[in-house]
Amino acid sequence: MATWNSVDDVLRYAINQEEEAADLYRQLAAQTKKLGMRQLYEGFAREEEGHKIKLMTIRAEGLRQPAGEQTVDMKMTDYLVEPAADDSELGYQDALILAMKREKAAFRLYSDLAEKTTDPEVKATLLSLAQEEAKHKLRFEIEYDDVVQPAN
Repeated sequence: MATWNSVDDVLRYAINQEEEAADLYRQLAAQTKKLGMRQLYEGFAREEEGHKIKLMTIRAEGLRQPAGEQTVDMKMTDYLVEPAADDSELGYQDALILAMKREKAAFRLYSDLAEKTTDPEVKATLLSLAQEEAKHKLRFEIEYDDVVQPAN
């Protein structure tokens, strides 16, 4: 389990999560036979790489917080996603579930970080990242509903 003692720790974690998400989506793209889904996964991988760059910029410039505020429990365990036993051997259904959980955790992380900053540009960037993650999650939910549970 990860431990965070600072906003920098959180941002490093988020950057790592974006790298892992991009890797997962490239893996899913390679595994799927559906051209449309392959293109979607490849697009998500590129978006996650873009998120990583935005987070690296925020990390380099600093996430501004008001001075003198009391330390807040950021509840980072709320953002952790249980890893699969072996991500390289995921079935399509399990891969979709993992992707949905990752996107939900990322949405919550960026939304909560946006609440912690006083910088309007950083806040807007984080909220934009949160919305992109929410859109990804919705797309995976639709795919899950269409492919895994088509009778519903």
